Amino acid sequence: MKAILFLLICPVFYISCTNSMANQGDKGATPPPTQRIPVTDDYFGMKVTDNYRWLENMKDSTVVNWFKAQADYTNSYLDKIPGRDSLVEAFKKLDALSPVRITDIIRKNNRYFYKKLLPDEKVGKLYYRDGENGPETLLYDPGVDKDGTPFSLNSFSASEDGKYVALAVTKGGAEICRTYTINVDSKKIDPQSIYPTYVVFGWTADNKGFLYLMLKSGDNKSMDLESDSRAMYHAIGTAPSEDKEIFSKRKYPNLGLTSADFCVVSFSEDFKYLFAAPSTVSNDITCYYAPASDLLNPVINWKPLLQKKDHVTALSMDGDDIFMLTYEKAPQYKIIKSSLKNFSLSNAKVVMPEGKDKITAMARSKDYLFISYSDGINGGAKQYNLHNGDMASVKLPLEGCGPNGKVLTPYGIKSNDGYLEITSWKQPLTLYDYSADNQQTLLSAFNVKANYPGMDDIVVVETEVQGHDGVMIPLSIVYNKKIKLDGSANCLLRGYGAYGISLTPSFSILTLGLVNKGVIYAVAHPRGGGEKGEAWYKAGYKTTKPNTWKDLISCAEYLIKNKYTSAGKLTGMGTSAGGITIGRAITTRPDLFAAAIDNVGCSNALRLENGPNGPINIPEFGTVKDSVESRALYEMDALQHVKEGVKYPAVMCVCGWNDPRVIAWQPAKFAAALQYATTSGRPVLLDVNYDDGHFTEDKSVTFKNFANMFAFGLWQTGNPDFQIKN
Repeated sequence: MKAILFLLICPVFYISCTNSMANQGDKGATPPPTQRIPVTDDYFGMKVTDNYRWLENMKDSTVVNWFKAQADYTNSYLDKIPGRDSLVEAFKKLDALSPVRITDIIRKNNRYFYKKLLPDEKVGKLYYRDGENGPETLLYDPGVDKDGTPFSLNSFSASEDGKYVALAVTKGGAEICRTYTINVDSKKIDPQSIYPTYVVFGWTADNKGFLYLMLKSGDNKSMDLESDSRAMYHAIGTAPSEDKEIFSKRKYPNLGLTSADFCVVSFSEDFKYLFAAPSTVSNDITCYYAPASDLLNPVINWKPLLQKKDHVTALSMDGDDIFMLTYEKAPQYKIIKSSLKNFSLSNAKVVMPEGKDKITAMARSKDYLFISYSDGINGGAKQYNLHNGDMASVKLPLEGCGPNGKVLTPYGIKSNDGYLEITSWKQPLTLYDYSADNQQTLLSAFNVKANYPGMDDIVVVETEVQGHDGVMIPLSIVYNKKIKLDGSANCLLRGYGAYGISLTPSFSILTLGLVNKGVIYAVAHPRGGGEKGEAWYKAGYKTTKPNTWKDLISCAEYLIKNKYTSAGKLTGMGTSAGGITIGRAITTRPDLFAAAIDNVGCSNALRLENGPNGPINIPEFGTVKDSVESRALYEMDALQHVKEGVKYPAVMCVCGWNDPRVIAWQPAKFAAALQYATTSGRPVLLDVNYDDGHFTEDKSVTFKNFANMFAFGLWQTGNPDFQIKN
């Protein structure tokens, strides 16, 4: 991600001269020197100085060398933590107890396609079966690059007849893909690949081609990476240069698209209509439609259907009938229905009214609408009969929720079967076949059962904590029943709170690995997330964003007051947009945490839109071009709230060199500011992952990255197994 360079350079710069950065380990060690070159911006009369703007030029050799020096400094500590490698081994042993991991199952013409990952493999391979219980065939192995880095299957889509698959392949967590077409029967890959792409949307009904998203740039540090994307159609057997542009700002300037819009195009379930949605991070849909027969016309007659102000977040079609998931006058969501022949939101029929639980997803089978909902902890499902309007509850075989709130998923509209996915903090993801015709649930042939040590000893406490303004904040606490709740336990408190995303319970061997070592794992559900519906989301959004980190602080105080842990034993953690949460929590209450982990975190919110993924995030966080939103961004900005002379906790900032979502200079600048300012004597480290992006499928990289973070926190919170020997 290429950043805008600073325009004003002060002729005098300063070298950071922090106090000793290690309370344990090498005495007197200091981080690499960092230039402080002040650049002052004026945001509608609010003057803000940035001393580390120069780090945004990640193609400059001085910046590259600075990152390398920081990485070496960090590794000089992490490599000495005695328990770090034991965590990696613990993750590997737990992973090996599951004989196989199967994900991303789709069915086309009774062919089941899925990714399968074995314990001794780094990334998943693509397989298929003819019939659910048919023999398994390896279809595609991503392989490794010449430098040894494994490629990864970012997305795939099978044609309706199951004879072709389009594959979007990436490496190193970059998420920039090269798309291939493979003939399933012959296993031959078309040598003409398409680059740079992001995702495959789906195939046409005649199986002759597929839709995909084309990126403007293949450089994940370029501001052009996500600008002016184009939805394209590729016909198999033709050159990519002949691909047809379906939907873009360039081709349809009259539709009012912006350069930041991702141009998403899909078919209705029965292939009768085309839908185009200029997408950002906003949950609200702007949507256009056209007859599917227009696909290959020189110009598609796109007609407007929905605007963001309509507050519709999902669609599903049944012929001309359109089902819409909306929070308009329904913070917990409702499902309404209209017709494209006489479309009207005001006269739409309510199919499922708002209830006490949030409706999280819907999708169509042949005769039913499958609906998922959640109370923020446990999920449920219903099926709505498209012909007579009957609504029936689906009995779940286990208590829990589905990934991302989606419990029940149909296999398509040619049948009434699908699958249930259920997990919890102590229940590994379990997969069931489901038939809506007889409401029968059976354990799926794709389900893989695994028994992990320590599972039976897990205790889960779901509670609510009074926030700074009296609002009750959900808090999940997971721990081993053998530990003493006397304030002596190490605790990792995680918080997110953005985009209306709910951190619903889910099983993880990383969490289990910690809990088995006597660590309490706690998850705050602050405002800004979606656990309590749309109102909960908007209560931690732009100008109300301070509620997010204040809610995390309230949860930390609760854990300490109730003797789950103590301030000297508490590590706070935020990932991605959670960087705002943890960054502002420790700059607001540095006394409350012994350690903090800012994992690929947004830490410099005022400069967020100057990164490649910034413009698309303006609907979520705001823009510096608005007088009110610029002040909200300043409040979110952890970097700008670092004050010299404060005793900050030990902090580990983590960045992915290939990260296209939160560019590496975001957490890096925060680390530099903390290194200069803190007087606590505790270390501030910047872990630079050169083999990673915002995340990676590569298990070996993932296990090491999280072992580094967890080991750092356990070192700094006094766990005896993680103390560096002087």
